[in-house]
Amino acid sequence: MNRKSFRVIKPEIRVLGVDDGAFTPHVKGHVPVIGVVFRGGYWFDGVMHTKIAVDGFDATDSISSMITGSSHYKQLRVIMLNGITFAGFNIVDVKALNVATKLPVITVTREKPDFAEIHKALQNLPNSEARWEAILDAGEPIEVSTRNEKAKVYMQTVGVSKEDAQKILRLTSTRSNIPEALRVAHIIASGLSRL
Repeated sequence: MNRKSFRVIKPEIRVLGVDDGAFTPHVKGHVPVIGVVFRGGYWFDGVMHTKIAVDGFDATDSISSMITGSSHYKQLRVIMLNGITFAGFNIVDVKALNVATKLPVITVTREKPDFAEIHKALQNLPNSEARWEAILDAGEPIEVSTRNEKAKVYMQTVGVSKEDAQKILRLTSTRSNIPEALRVAHIIASGLSRL
């Protein structure tokens, strides 16, 4: 596992926010995944994209290839994911993503995942135990504040200390409780899904 130690977290740290578009559950197909590059929480630098299968197994490989193949890759310092489940239950193995990209990974969710419900839902899919292992491997979500003490989200981290991860979340959450790169990635991915 690659662990990044930040001596100083610069206001213009380049972060990548990754989110998926809307999809119809239990219907085979592909879903757009959008990566948005921001410098801190104010400067929009670029977009990258890929697609993954609904309830598939390709999220980790597709997202890591999208990142390492991007012209922005060498400037990136942190990857932020909107949770670890994309396109239904196409699980991102955050430890494998950290190793493949050599970048810290922070997952962000507005609400704490209900692991009992997730485990139950996984029973309806092939390779449910492998999916469940990837979810458990990401670690327990931790409640942290972002813009202020009342603005709470849940995060999981790989390759970065929890203290540095929280500083990065605070620095980049300028217009809402979630980092700007994730907010904009969500907007773009949602818009593409309607085309």
